[in-house]
Amino acid sequence: MWTIKTFHVNMLEENCYVVSDPEGEAVIIDCGALTENDRRQIATYIADKKLNVRHHLCTHMHYDHCFGAAFVWDTYHLAPEFSRDDERIYEGLGSDIFGPLVQTMQTHSVPAARHLADGDEIAFGSHTLKVLATPGHSPGGLCFYCESEKAVFVGDTLFYCSVGRSDLPGGDTDRLMSSIKNKLFTLPDDTTAYPGHGPQTQIGFEKQHNPYVY
Repeated sequence: MWTIKTFHVNMLEENCYVVSDPEGEAVIIDCGALTENDRRQIATYIADKKLNVRHHLCTHMHYDHCFGAAFVWDTYHLAPEFSRDDERIYEGLGSDIFGPLVQTMQTHSVPAARHLADGDEIAFGSHTLKVLATPGHSPGGLCFYCESEKAVFVGDTLFYCSVGRSDLPGGDTDRLMSSIKNKLFTLPDDTTAYPGHGPQTQIGFEKQHNPYVY
């Protein structure tokens, strides 16, 4: 049984997850830690739990999900792992959305440790996350699925009774709908979905009640 700790970070209340195994190994998912307080909370939790962080995984590279890339690198010597298809976003595509904060990212950007693709697996402790390619919100959107824990980290692809935007640079509504229906909605109904913003939900519930999936 793993432990999921959620941190609500930066001005967009992004969900940064620290997922830890009983053996003490952990992954950080979508570290959007922008402020000193954001970073301190995450670092204090990891230190108090004596966790060995093995990976920094990114569902996509919109800045609110990776503001903390330099922090994770400086603190744990881990560079982000994400889809190659989101490299252009990480390098600045659509950066006008975040205004002066872009300079912070460009000054402290950390190259990818690994480019993830559909079907890849990430191991930590006795747990394994399977990579699901779910483009649409961004060209290289990914989700991370753990069958044994009946959980999937969905980034901004799917929300509680909503879906991610597809009007940002590189977004595509048809691809987003295909990703949700052909990747996420094929998971077991009792799979808990952990989104990039807002509360968690379940796949079966979203299949029945999400008004945005057509």
